Amino acid sequence: MARTATLSLLLFLVFATPAYPQASKLNRAVRTAENLEPSIPLLEQARETERKLAELRRTTGKRPNIVWIIVDDMGYGDPGCYGGGNAVGADTPVMDRLAREGLRLTSCYSQHTCTPTRSAILTGRLPVRTGLIRPILAGDTLTVNPWDGETSVAKILGEAGYYSLLTGKWHIGEGEGMRPHEVGFDEYYGYLPAQKEITQALDTRRYPDLTLDADKLERYESIGAEHALIHGFSMGDTKTVSTVKSLEEMGAADEQLVDFSVERIMEFAKGEKPFFLEHCFMKVHTDNFANPKYKGLSASKYAYKDSLCEVDLLIGRLVKALDDAGVLENTFVFVTSDNGPQMDAWPDAGYTPFRGAKGTTWEGGVRVPGIAYWKGMISPGRVSDGVFDLMDLFNTAVHLAGADAELPREVYIDGIDQTAFLLHDEGESNRECVFFWWKSELTALRMREYKWHQKVLLPQSTFMHIDMAVLQDVGTAPWLFNLYIDPKEELPVGHRRNAWLASLGAEAKAHLMTFKKYPPKKVGL
Repeated sequence: MARTATLSLLLFLVFATPAYPQASKLNRAVRTAENLEPSIPLLEQARETERKLAELRRTTGKRPNIVWIIVDDMGYGDPGCYGGGNAVGADTPVMDRLAREGLRLTSCYSQHTCTPTRSAILTGRLPVRTGLIRPILAGDTLTVNPWDGETSVAKILGEAGYYSLLTGKWHIGEGEGMRPHEVGFDEYYGYLPAQKEITQALDTRRYPDLTLDADKLERYESIGAEHALIHGFSMGDTKTVSTVKSLEEMGAADEQLVDFSVERIMEFAKGEKPFFLEHCFMKVHTDNFANPKYKGLSASKYAYKDSLCEVDLLIGRLVKALDDAGVLENTFVFVTSDNGPQMDAWPDAGYTPFRGAKGTTWEGGVRVPGIAYWKGMISPGRVSDGVFDLMDLFNTAVHLAGADAELPREVYIDGIDQTAFLLHDEGESNRECVFFWWKSELTALRMREYKWHQKVLLPQSTFMHIDMAVLQDVGTAPWLFNLYIDPKEELPVGHRRNAWLASLGAEAKAHLMTFKKYPPKKVGL
């Protein structure tokens, strides 16, 4: 196997050339500022969208509310509107309806795992830049606070007059100075880690070697992982609401979290400020435990499928609350997943029709559902294969808030404003390329319908995309796939059909050159 090159070596080799070399001839994007990712200029589309937004502001008298709904580890093929639903034993009527009444994105991309994605959408920056290249796990020792020098979208929106709330899973740092209400959110109500990190010390059937061994359990608990539901305010105290003491409590947690978000939506609607709500489900991340009220909810009866059906039902409650509060027509809603399904936990895992899964930069690991819904603003029934990176939510939210001038200038921003793409009746994506990193390794990129790999994650056993996979160089030439004829990335087309597309390496080179002035941050991960 070829030895993996380090990021530092790649950067050393690239920095011998002038900054920002010419991208490939395919590239239509234009760089408008040194620290901003180039975007495709679609001026008439942008002008028409701005007229549409201005008319709404004249009607409502304020900026739109913004609601992001993040499901944990939901696969591309799980919702019915993406080919799952009834066909895989778990109906999702709410997500299906939102897709029918809004815009369904078929090329929406996350990072390869949860912490990188969650940090990326809040900062508009690739995880390799912020140092948040993998989940921060119990027992990790960070050398610096990863949030130092970062500006969250919540902070920018707050300065633009929004009230911001994050409900549910965080997983981007549990220490002081790293929690949501300490990095820009006005309020936080949720659990700091993933649900498996909370329940594994309680699950005797699945983890007997931990739970039934007093010494191991004591040592595990001494790590100090947070197992509590907490409530914190930016200008006030952080308090523990309750501590999870049973699997049944964890199973019912998402309903409790939605109860809270619904209550706050009703309160926000009575106020003068627009609001930003990021609601992050604990489910469907393994280990899934049934809410006692919804046991056997799915046709499948498996825990994952029951959880998926419950999440869909709870998304319906969030949208209904917006409607009942009279703010649905002034609220941009986006529903997505933080990465592909965690197949290592199968059968407690979702489904993707693509190659790979969570932990890889194959399509199965990073292509996720993306549903944009805005009653009266996004035309029903739209479907687009325009490329969208979840980091684009950062720039889009900032633009909707009228705060573009507040975008950070001292760091590189990888997100792109996609407001016009999402809202225009015939919107086209402003993004030309998506770059895929696995920790500190640039592995692949997508441009139009082409996917270019220079490194790949290869599982050594069925479904073992995290626990038993090997990162390796591809060999003598990059692996180039045409996703329109080979969406499963099974057979490269490079020298047999499109040898000239090897020039996509120019995109990788230009991308790496952005690290010269804006070097990656190391936080101890």
